[in-house]
Amino acid sequence: MAQYDTIRTAGGVRTAAIDEGLRAHMNKVYGTMSVGMLITFAVAWAVGTSPALLGIFRDPVTLAPNILGWIVMFAPLAMVFGFGAMINRFSAAAAQTFFYAFAAVMGLSMAWIFVAFTGLSIANVFLITSIAFAGLSLYGYTTKKDISGWGAFLIMGVIGLVVAMIVNIFLQSPAIMFAISILGVLIFAGLTAYDTQKIKNDYIAHAAHGDQEWLAKSAIMGALNLYLDFINMFMFLLQLFGNRE
Repeated sequence: MAQYDTIRTAGGVRTAAIDEGLRAHMNKVYGTMSVGMLITFAVAWAVGTSPALLGIFRDPVTLAPNILGWIVMFAPLAMVFGFGAMINRFSAAAAQTFFYAFAAVMGLSMAWIFVAFTGLSIANVFLITSIAFAGLSLYGYTTKKDISGWGAFLIMGVIGLVVAMIVNIFLQSPAIMFAISILGVLIFAGLTAYDTQKIKNDYIAHAAHGDQEWLAKSAIMGALNLYLDFINMFMFLLQLFGNRE
């Protein structure tokens, strides 16, 4: 397998420059992702703990979404596809603003969990997800193995999950939801390591060009990918281990 490592040149001068730049790049990725997470959970908590606000999107008793709730549920998916298609037309500042707006919409779509699950179980699953995410991302960053081959398989898995979840909206099968949740955790665990290595390798491949605008947008796209890995892993773990109200 191909070995991935930081660019090396004579005298170690280029190595130091790349290492320093890579650390700054990864810090920006994780920092942007963390802000997005804070926005998401702040919006989700504010709406989910307010019956009046949650009632705008869902029935307060059954939690069944109304028309606006369905729009909010699928809006993040549409925004992700739109962001990927149009990021080259955005400035770095516009891309970052779009990401934070996306995080807020995601919070609206997740607000129901604060009614469906106990606060303690949400906190426990969030902690478990954080520990798992940190370990998987660290593996993706430090491994010398080329795991880029995982990409096609994992993306196919995500597509299959989306299709199965849409079908199960109508079937409402607990068994199918259980299987989806297990597969979802495994797929997004793999994507966490894969995306981390890809962010690192993309930086190394392009840093020599000195295109700061591209690097800034690359960091935001990387933050979005890792954010989605975390959120999806959290939601699937919550379905498996969360204690319902």
